[in-house]
This record gives sequence, structure tokens and C-alpha cells, in this order.
Amino acid sequence: MVDDRGLIRDLSVGSEELSDDGYDDWIGRPWLDTVTSESRPKVEALLSGAKQSAPPTWRQVNHATARGGDIPVLYSAVRVGKGGNVIALGRSMRNIAALQQRLVQAQQSLERDYEFVRQAETRYRMLFELAAEAVLILDAGTQKVVDANPAAARIMGQGVRFMMGRIFPEGFDEPSTRAIQDLIGAIRVAGRATEVTVRLAGDPRRFQVSASPFRQDNSTHILLRIVALDGREPFSDEAARNRLTAVLERLPDSFVLTDPNGRILTANRSFLDLVQLTSEGQVRGEPLERWLGRSGVDLNVLLANLKEHDSIRLFSTTVRGEYGAASEVEISAVTAPDAEPPCVAFSLRSIARRLPDKGPPGRELPRSVQQLTELIGRVPLKDVVRETTDVIERLCIEAALELTGDNRASAAEMLGLSRQSLYVKLHRYGIAETVSGAAGTDAGA
Repeated sequence: MVDDRGLIRDLSVGSEELSDDGYDDWIGRPWLDTVTSESRPKVEALLSGAKQSAPPTWRQVNHATARGGDIPVLYSAVRVGKGGNVIALGRSMRNIAALQQRLVQAQQSLERDYEFVRQAETRYRMLFELAAEAVLILDAGTQKVVDANPAAARIMGQGVRFMMGRIFPEGFDEPSTRAIQDLIGAIRVAGRATEVTVRLAGDPRRFQVSASPFRQDNSTHILLRIVALDGREPFSDEAARNRLTAVLERLPDSFVLTDPNGRILTANRSFLDLVQLTSEGQVRGEPLERWLGRSGVDLNVLLANLKEHDSIRLFSTTVRGEYGAASEVEISAVTAPDAEPPCVAFSLRSIARRLPDKGPPGRELPRSVQQLTELIGRVPLKDVVRETTDVIERLCIEAALELTGDNRASAAEMLGLSRQSLYVKLHRYGIAETVSGAAGTDAGA
């Protein structure tokens, strides 16, 4: 209720949450003084329209709150009686404003995702066009060519545009055509197949064709690679496995293969170094959780997520060595349910040597809530509390010294400490060496 001078005479708020924002102090104040500067013309227009008995209109007005920030309210004003009093009816738009903010954030997130997809597509097209190997992408249902790179067009002796939409295989001799058809059929049924050696019609050269299925847009596609052998024998499956084993053994990241229950089947040299053991036999058959930071928790979380999503990435934890060494690691894992027997592969990357993001020199920011949560189960609670307390205490001391111009006596008084207690803390945190001219400042004090 606003009188003819624009003063608030009575007020009713339909929410306790709004009462907490200082609305109860408005009675007796001008309505204009309770709104932000850009909303003052709207309030004047509402009061003027109500006094002239104009048809009611709705206007959004922003109120400044005691807790900071603005609250948007949609108002309509109506004149009552003959004394010039005006009743302003308002509806809080805070929920709508929050939804609008979430919409803006969602749009920004979508824009970032679109930009990421555009960059990935650009990289894909560049690699696809520049690849020396011939690559074709087929629709698994129709065997029509969906995409082909220039290397494939050169081998087939046709243009890329001419190949689009045509049924593959085309241009091979009869035995090779049957072999490719069998290869594609095996991919459809089993999801995997071995390579085949083929020849083009009227061409003495031999080519090796391999295929891999993948899903896109709710349909299955087949990626075909055609490699000219040039007199070389294709790699056998056994040779390929030997090469893969040799690479994994020399991989700088730790690699562990376990059964579905988390018992180790094999591990590479990097994992043995991480857990401070010398031979693979010492870890084979042991549960992986024996070395993970939160025993009985981390592995269960990993296996539960793998059952639901088949793969996980960048799971942070700690690996404990046999002789007490601990290393921060990120774990990525994938299941292989079609393997014989089924297994789970874990890749562990040490992140202990990564340089953390730091603030200005000489300042250490406190840990975030997420970082503190990740410490639970790895270190005792009292250590977490002590670390957080030390960081806050150091920041307060540095701030006091900065505000007092490195005057230790004034800083001690500001902090409510004795000068001797402040000196002890300065030496404890190594601040004494960084404060220049402190002795002279004390003497002046």
C-alpha cells in the first residue's frame, strides 16, 4: 500500500524467503528507494498510471536485497479510495530468472559442445583426406559407400563422388568379391573378422582388406581399410598379438588386465614399478584393490560403473606400493565381454608430476570441496582438517602483513595474537624469510 506521496504504508509478503531479504524495513520508506536505479522510472510510471486511473499494466521491477543481488518482481498498481492510495500487487520472478540463467548456461554449454564437434569434424576430415591408406565407410545394411577418401579413389580408379552411394565391393575379381562379401558377413554376425587378400579385376597387385564395425546415428557402419601389399606378406593374427604385447609391455603408463571380479591376469612393467614389485608372478591372481587407495571402495566403484557403461575415463585415486610409496593416478578402464575368457583392462597414469594450477607467487589457495572430498579414505580426517587450517592461517597472516605494510606488531594486534606467537607462526610457514625489512619495521613500531 503506497500513499499519495509514494511512501509505503503497509506491506504483505507471501513468502518467508522474501521476508529474509529485508522487506520488513520498507514501511515508511519511499517505494522508489527500495528498487534499483534502472527500475525507478518503471515505479514512477506505475504510480502515475494508477493515480490517473489508467488501465492496469504489468512491469518488472528489480529490488536490491540486504543479502546482495536483485530480486525481479512483476508489479501492477491500482488506485483505491479517494485519498490517492495505491495498491501495488507483485509476483516474484526469482524462479523464472533462475530458469533463464540456467537456459543461458545451457546454451553456452551447447555452444561449447558444438564448437568441440566442429573442431573434431575438421580434424577428422583433414586426417581422412590426407591418409595414405585407402579408407571407405559403408552402411552395414545396404553395403553402400557412405564416404571414401582420395587414396581409395586412386586404388579403385574412380572419383570419390562417383563411388558415393554405390554398392561395395565393385571392380574386384570374382574370388576377391566373394572374400570381401564373406568379410562383411562376418562383421555383421560376429562383430569382427580377419583380413583378406584381394585383387582388382585386371590388376596384378594384391591388396589387404580389413574391416571394423562402429555405431553412428543409431545405425551400424563398417570401416574398410585397403592396403597395397607390394610383395609383402600380410601380418598374421599371431604376429599382430605379439606386436601388441610388446608395445603394452614397454608402455610408460601402467596396464593391468583382470578378470570380471578384479583379479589380475597380467600386468606390464610400469605397473610393477608402481606397486614396487619385481615380477609379474607376484601380482598375478591378486585382487587389484590390494594396491588401490581406498581398499574395498575404489575397485567396487570402478566395476559397478563398467557394468553400466562398459568404459570409464579419468577416475582419480591413489596406488600404494608394497613398501609404502603412494602415487596419485588417473584410471581409465574398459570391459571386453566377448573375449575368451571375459576380462577388464585398466590403464593407470601417474599424475604426481603434473604441475598444479597455482595462484600468485607466495599464495597457496585452499583446496576446493571436491579436492577435500577426494582425500576421504586416503588420509585421516585429522590430517585433512589440519591441512585446511594451516592454509587458512597462512593466508590470514599474509593478508595482515600486507594490510599493515609488513608491520609485525600491528599485524599481531590485528590478528589477536601476541607478537611472540606471530613470530613462531611466521617461522613455521616460512614467511619470515620473505618479509623484507621486518626488523626495522618492528623497531619503528
